[in-house]
Amino acid sequence: MVSHGNVLHNLSSFPGVEQRPYSAVVSWLPFFHDLGLILGVLHPLYRGVPSILMPATFFVQRPLRWLQAITRYRASTTGGPNFAYDLCVRKTTAEERAALDLRSWNLALNGSEPVRSATLDRFAAAFGPCGFRRAAFYPSYGLADATSTVSGGPGLTEPVIHTVDRKALEHDRVVETTSGGAGALGLVGCGKTVKGQKIVIVNPERLTACRDREVGEIWVSGPSVAQGYWNRSEETAQAFRARLSDANEGPFLRTGDLGFLLDGELFITGRLKDLIIIKGGNHYPEDIELTVEQSHRALRTGCGAAFSIDVANEERLVIVQEVEPAAEKDLDEAIGNIRQELAAAHEIDVYAIVLINRGSLPKTSSGKIQRRACRAGFMAESLSVAAEWREGAEPDRMREDAGSPQPVKGWDKSQATAAIESWMISYFSERFGIEPQQIDIRQPFTRYGLASIEAVSLTRDLEVRLARTLPPTLAWDYPTIEALANHLAGCSPVSRPNFDAGMALQPKAEPIAIIGIGCRFPGAKGPRAFWRLLCEGVDAITEIPRSRWDINTLYSPDQAAPGKMVTRRGGFLEDLDRFDANFFGISPREAVHIDPRQRLTLELAWEALEDAGIPPDSLAGSETGVFIATLSGDYSEILFDDLSRVDAYSGPGTANSVIANRLSYFFDLRGPSLALDTACSGSLVAIHLACQSLRAGESSMALAGGG
Repeated sequence: MVSHGNVLHNLSSFPGVEQRPYSAVVSWLPFFHDLGLILGVLHPLYRGVPSILMPATFFVQRPLRWLQAITRYRASTTGGPNFAYDLCVRKTTAEERAALDLRSWNLALNGSEPVRSATLDRFAAAFGPCGFRRAAFYPSYGLADATSTVSGGPGLTEPVIHTVDRKALEHDRVVETTSGGAGALGLVGCGKTVKGQKIVIVNPERLTACRDREVGEIWVSGPSVAQGYWNRSEETAQAFRARLSDANEGPFLRTGDLGFLLDGELFITGRLKDLIIIKGGNHYPEDIELTVEQSHRALRTGCGAAFSIDVANEERLVIVQEVEPAAEKDLDEAIGNIRQELAAAHEIDVYAIVLINRGSLPKTSSGKIQRRACRAGFMAESLSVAAEWREGAEPDRMREDAGSPQPVKGWDKSQATAAIESWMISYFSERFGIEPQQIDIRQPFTRYGLASIEAVSLTRDLEVRLARTLPPTLAWDYPTIEALANHLAGCSPVSRPNFDAGMALQPKAEPIAIIGIGCRFPGAKGPRAFWRLLCEGVDAITEIPRSRWDINTLYSPDQAAPGKMVTRRGGFLEDLDRFDANFFGISPREAVHIDPRQRLTLELAWEALEDAGIPPDSLAGSETGVFIATLSGDYSEILFDDLSRVDAYSGPGTANSVIANRLSYFFDLRGPSLALDTACSGSLVAIHLACQSLRAGESSMALAGGG
């Protein structure tokens, strides 16, 4: 629970903004991340400077976009987790960097995961020629429990690097050594505490304060520390109400992170709690272990450990899991299932999976998993291994003879498909250390451990090799090698139409056919039932049913009577409350906020396609237009009359402008998508516009209607 006071203190006390030039912000960090909200939205509002925002997928797909935005808008301030800086180095070329101007960049915040000195070195070397100054780096420490920032550096000064002995640090001892020596580790200082707050390093067992250069748990007190966890009083007391046992000083926030102070500078060394932070995302080992043990019948329940290790200055996930004795034939399948489930459930890729023999997982006498002992056994290669898989190569190592799919243009579709499939098999083989013959092109990408960031990165690699602009969601839209290769082989590079003089679209003279109908009328749930009503002359206008409202209370023949109606009859559609939200991929929570007209339009569009004999899935990506007439309704008035029922779904769920877009989004239609209101003539106008769109060549097919 973060109060307004917490936020205001954190904004006002952030040393980086106070002591460095601050004129414009660029951010790609998502708003659900505390750093994304503070850096990209609240700081600019508080200080009154412009903020340029971009989706995280745009950055991951092409990190150059972040740097181009800094150049274009002369941004002074931006940042992200450590992996973002590495990604910029790996995914940009010398030619692309030559066009950048990073001289305005005064605060390059690096936080949310361990800051690596090697990353700072690589980035400064790569982008120094673009005007980036090493002094712009701003390593920082923070966490959402303390609103955001806990510590940060002063003005434009280079980061503090302290070189220690790695082996000694593993035993929580700070032993200085020379840079570049055997076992040397360069720790990056994360600045000093923000004003008005206090950082103490505490022995987590004795709860006493440590001296300088002694490793302990980082405790924080001050106005930025949040109020606690919502409706979790016990956990709040443990985390937010800690006190030093020797001085009875407190309360402090226990961060669960380990570190030490040196002349007031905070250095992070690890974590007391088992939280795993990979690419800026927090993952609890218990959640990962549960996903792993449920992924295959050969894996023993409650006998697995998830932990992280440092691989090439990057934190990576390792799984150690016991297997049943009779599961020898299933071990390869189990490893594949683990990769797939972790990618799907946690959006995380695995560095190594070690399946060990029954009873060999390190545990305490009370049966608790000893993750540190598992990690030590993995590093020492002393585990009782039944089967093992490790990622086989660096992310960007690709064989030169992998069969680049670039020359698709001159080939037929089958040749292009085969080339793209071959390239992707090589990509997955090199990226995840899997033998090419073990890769099934019909299996989902998650089977091989492709998480969200890697999926966007794959799209970018394909863009480069195909010289084509591709959407960042491509790997989700076509989630297998076979599906993606077929799609890419059948696509032409996106190009802008040329509307020069004399190039205006010429109307088509061919006739237009109505090939399918879906409808709802009072007393008729479809076209056949409606036709029967017409043929039999049935009047479907009935007395208002009791299930709708009490007509005896609301009816009055006196037209001047306030709050009364002068008729007892009306036309009513049935079963509007029986909308199958799950069928349309809509959560029950969202469904109740969707205007019945939007729900009905989805159902009728599906029925019209069925009536036409067209599989709805076959329209995905087609130039099918949508033209829907709509009138103002009272559902939004009813919904917004009670503010307690209003949430994020209420706006789009009741907006007339969304009614056509919802169809286009659900069916993945790429033609025009238009909602219109011309009162009683709306449906006819919608059909008229659909016909115009077909004749002009804008649409290959159209859905038109209204009510």
